[in-house]
Amino acid sequence: MPVTRTGCRVPSFWHRCRDPRAFSLVEMLVVCALVSTLSALGAAVYVEALKTARVTRAIGDLHALDIDVRAFHLRNNRYPTTLTEARPIVPNDPWGRPYVYTDLSGKGGKGKARKDGKLNPINSDFDLYSIGEDGKTTTPLRAPQSRDDVIRARDGAFLGLAAEF
Repeated sequence: MPVTRTGCRVPSFWHRCRDPRAFSLVEMLVVCALVSTLSALGAAVYVEALKTARVTRAIGDLHALDIDVRAFHLRNNRYPTTLTEARPIVPNDPWGRPYVYTDLSGKGGKGKARKDGKLNPINSDFDLYSIGEDGKTTTPLRAPQSRDDVIRARDGAFLGLAAEF
């Protein structure tokens, strides 16, 4: 019988020559289990970091839009009717939807205001918010559809998630 490079004779169909440099099936399964567990943990951390980054970006956008609306009010002695009136290019929120702006200073404006847990308006001048990740919202912030909204409240003193307000 011819000899292989590992020094064994050529194995027959039923008998194999074991190479000491090879991994066993159990070793391979243990490595696969470890890799999949670490990947699952890493994916969960990545998804959470992505959500936090999107909320942070929305807060920054709302802050910039708030400044633009207030500057428009100082220049014109009125609030803009739309965000594009205060800022020519308005970015979409991190989830790809437009930011929602409502002027509360005119007649009937108070009825359109977002409300807190006691159904009091959260702003007296204008509302500015993102409808969040789920794309759903309602006027009261305590509703489940509004918990993930990124809002401006207390006339700009609070910017963040509705769930934290």
